[in-house]
Amino acid sequence: MNLFDSERRVVETAERLAATLGTDPNHTVAAATMDTSGRMHTAVNVYHFTGGPCAELVVLGAAAAAGAGPLLTIAAAGDQGRGLIPPCGRCRQALLDLHPDILVAVPTSSGPQLRPIRKLLPDTYFFPDANARRIVRFNKRYYDDVAAGYKTVTVRYDDPIALGAALFVFEDDDANRTLNGTVTSVERHQLDTLTTDQAKLPVGADVNELRSGLQKHYPDMPDDAEVNVVTFSLDTDVIPGDTDQ
Repeated sequence: MNLFDSERRVVETAERLAATLGTDPNHTVAAATMDTSGRMHTAVNVYHFTGGPCAELVVLGAAAAAGAGPLLTIAAAGDQGRGLIPPCGRCRQALLDLHPDILVAVPTSSGPQLRPIRKLLPDTYFFPDANARRIVRFNKRYYDDVAAGYKTVTVRYDDPIALGAALFVFEDDDANRTLNGTVTSVERHQLDTLTTDQAKLPVGADVNELRSGLQKHYPDMPDDAEVNVVTFSLDTDVIPGDTDQ
């Protein structure tokens, strides 16, 4: 997926820090990550023959020490002009367990791209006791409707969303607004046979318009794709407009 401006800044921050390295062989990779308040956290690797940590793991600790909470995006870059580099297998597993909804910047022939961490480590073991706080992303144009309680359903393709408490994040929002909520149900249906009732659309809504909108948002989605119809609610003790870490 293409990068928002805020996500691009994560890559640029990692690359700028990497450009300052190169004189110490024990520190050769820089990492940057962004939390849900828009704060950037940075770190470098600590090479050692006993198995010193990669920059991605160090930056997870740095973010935790700053009280960051769940993280949105992470990138790593190598010294001496190596540019953006993908995480190793150990880092991928740690990211999946500790921040299962994080997006990871990886190099491609067309420039940096974002990948959900689960896409970088398919069919893997998932550590059940990690107790990671989950994130549900929304386009920022939906903030007012979600905050007011008008929007309580979202339909997703190839975007698993877990039941239970979650932090609702509005992507590339300059105000970095978030809302606390709960995912109350996830129902799986086939897109080409999806009905108005299954999609939980309001009276008078056209399910064909929903299908058309989804196919524009997910251009690679087949006509007979399985989609998740997700219902959610806001926590009643949270004032819309407040942010929470």
